[in-house]
Order: sequence, then C-alpha cells, then structure tokens
Amino acid sequence: MDGVHDLGGTDGTGRVSHTPTEPVFHDGFEQRVFAMVMVTMARREYTMDEFRHAIERMAPAWYLDSSYYEHWLAAMETLLVEHGVVDDDELYERLEQVRAGEATVPDRTDPDAAGMMRAVVESGGGTYRGPGEPAFETGETVRVRNMHPEGHTRCPAYVRRAEGTVQEVHGTHVLPDARAHQEGESPEPLYSVRFDGEALWGPDAEANTAVSVDLWESYLRSP
Repeated sequence: MDGVHDLGGTDGTGRVSHTPTEPVFHDGFEQRVFAMVMVTMARREYTMDEFRHAIERMAPAWYLDSSYYEHWLAAMETLLVEHGVVDDDELYERLEQVRAGEATVPDRTDPDAAGMMRAVVESGGGTYRGPGEPAFETGETVRVRNMHPEGHTRCPAYVRRAEGTVQEVHGTHVLPDARAHQEGESPEPLYSVRFDGEALWGPDAEANTAVSVDLWESYLRSP
C-alpha cells in the first residue's frame, strides 16, 4: 500500500544516516517490545508480513510522531486483538493499571525457553520454497510495474516504472503480498535487481550511484 511508511529513496528525505556507536536498544522499553514481538511471532500468532502490514496501517500522524519500537508495539497490539488473543478491554484495563502504578511484571527465568527463542531469532525464518521456474535470468533488463496496491507489498514506490538489470535469481520465495493478508504463501521467483541512480532520480543523481533491490516476479515485466 502507498503511505507515509514508504519513505525510502524518495526525493527530499535526505541521506540515510548511521552511527556506529549507537546502542542496539536505547532503553528497557525497546528490549521488552523486541522480546514480546519475537515470542508472539514464534508462537505463530501472526507472520512477519502481517506484522509489517499492521505498521503500515497506523494513522500517518501517529506513525511519523512515534519511534521505531512504538511502531512494533502498536502492530503487535493490533494483531493480537484482530486474531482474538486478547481484546480491547483487556488492553485498556492493563493500561489503566500501569497508569495507576498498580501493574506488576512477572519475574520468570526459563533458560530452555530463552535458548529456543535465541535459535528462532538467529534462524531468521526462511521463506525459500525451491528453485522454481523464473521468467527472467541474470543480466536481463526488466522494468518495475507501476503498481499501487491497496494492501501490503514489498515493492518500494521509488523503483516503480524504473528499468534495472537482474543481478541474481534467488529461487522461489513466499510472496509477502499474499501472506500479509492470510491468503497463503503464493511463492514466486525473487530477484535482486540493480538500478542506476539516474534511472531512479534522473540526471541529478550522484555519479556512479546504484541501488540493488530484491523484487518478486509479479512486480516486474519486460521493458
């Protein structure tokens, strides 16, 4: 879907900055949210694609005015309610307890569960479903479709309509656009496509700039 979440590569948003010394987590809140999302996802309460789509459905002003892990918390709460794991009343009741200083957090130590969760996080949750029969091959020129889906997609807006070159064929992978809406896996060939900067941003692009994007076959067509 098109929305404020899809800012990468768009004009006027500036460079992506990275501070090597920045901590992984800035405070305990972020650690707890990360842990809760990993646990609920490992319990198959929802998929990564549903999770991403839930973030995309945040109100634009709320999304822009909240932090990265606040996005995570909002998406987790949305999905747990939608999937019937908790209900709105339970969430609001717990929130009132926190505000009143009456909430307690259980102190639990379970090395086996912690080890299992570490293995889940490190595995990354594979989406590969075999070699498939790709329509495009390495070195071939492709054009990204000018698509504007109402639901979830992993096709960034800034590469749509642009021509690029297939760098690598990754085999067949689960299609996020389908799994985000519980429509099955619908696996498709996945490609790494290289775009010259000028193809994306015109003649004002910096010299020798290039971007590689992983794109599913339904996002692409022949030029």
